[in-house]
Amino acid sequence: MTQTLGKLAAEVGAVLQNADPDCEITGVATLQHAGKGEISFLANAAYRKYLKDTRAAAVILSPEDAAGYPAAALVSSNPYSSYARIASLISPPAAARQGVHPSACLDTDCQVAATAWIGPHCIVEKGAVIHDGVQLAGGCFIGANSNIGADCRLSANVVICHGVTIGERVKIAPGAVIGSDGFGLANDGGQWLNVPQLGSVRIGNDVDIGSNTTIDRGALEDTVLEDGVKLDNQIQVAHNVRIGAHTAIAGCVGISGSAVIGKHCLIGGGSGIVGHLEIADHVIITGMTMVTKSISKPGVYSSGVPAQENDAWNRNYARLRKLDTLARKVLSLERAHAAAKRRGNK
Repeated sequence: MTQTLGKLAAEVGAVLQNADPDCEITGVATLQHAGKGEISFLANAAYRKYLKDTRAAAVILSPEDAAGYPAAALVSSNPYSSYARIASLISPPAAARQGVHPSACLDTDCQVAATAWIGPHCIVEKGAVIHDGVQLAGGCFIGANSNIGADCRLSANVVICHGVTIGERVKIAPGAVIGSDGFGLANDGGQWLNVPQLGSVRIGNDVDIGSNTTIDRGALEDTVLEDGVKLDNQIQVAHNVRIGAHTAIAGCVGISGSAVIGKHCLIGGGSGIVGHLEIADHVIITGMTMVTKSISKPGVYSSGVPAQENDAWNRNYARLRKLDTLARKVLSLERAHAAAKRRGNK
C-alpha cells in the first residue's frame, strides 16, 4: 500500500530530515538492497557501513545516526519500532474474511460469530465459542468448550484442545498445539502411571505463538500466558507454567513444569528452565543458558560456552577434565600450608 513520507512520519511520530513529505513509499527493504520508492532503517551498528551507499528513498535513523546524514531520513528515538509500524502500514495483513467453508465441520452446539471465518477442513467441537473477527486457516482443530477471543488469527493446522481460553488479537502460527496433556507421571513399582491433567491453558490478549510451539495444560491449575507474551517457534511450555506479561522467548526454549517467569523478561534461544523455580521481572537470559535455580533480581544471566576455534576448545576441554583433580590438589596444599603455619606458631 503506497504511503507518503509525510504520512508515515506523522503515524510513527518521526521527524522528517532532508525529505520531501510527498515522496511516495511503496515498500520496505534492507539498506543494501533498497531502491526507488523503498524505505529502510538502521537499528544495528553492524549495518552502519551500508548507510552511505544505500539507494533507499529514505532511511529511519536515530538522532545520532541522522546527524550529518545528507539524504532523506525519518528521525526516530526508536528506529526499529518505527520500522515495524511503518512496515505494517505499507504491507497490512490480509483483510479478514467471514463465513464458514463448506468442508469445515462444526458441532451443532458450538457458537461461531457471523464475522468470523472458519477455513477449509476446520473442526469446531461442542461448546466451543468463536468470537467476532476470528480467522481460522485450513485444518484448525478447536476442542470442546474452548473459547477463542475476538480478532484472533490461527494459521493452518493449529490445534486448540478442550477447555482452552484464548484472549483477543492472539496470533498463532502453523502447527502450534495449545492444551495438550502435560508430562505427568507417577512411578508405581517400576511402572509409570499417567497422572490426569485436569487443568487447562489461559492465554491473554495480544499474545503471539510461533510455529510448532506446544503449551501443555495444567495438572490441576491452569498454564497461563499473560497479555503481550511473544513466543518464537518450537518452544515447549510444560504444565502449570506461568509467563508474565510482555515476556519474549526465542526459539527452541524448554520450560519445565510449574516454572514461573516474570514480566518483561527476554529469554534467548535454546535455553532450558528447570521446573518449580521463579524468575523475577526484567530478567534477560542469554542463548543456550540452563537455569537451574530461581532468579530473584533483574539483570542479565548466562551459562552457555561461546564458540571458539576447535583447537582452542580441545585444549580447554582437556584442561577442564582435569579441573576436579586440580581442585583437590589445591585444597590439599592449602590444608598442608595451614597445618604447617599452625605448627610454626607453637
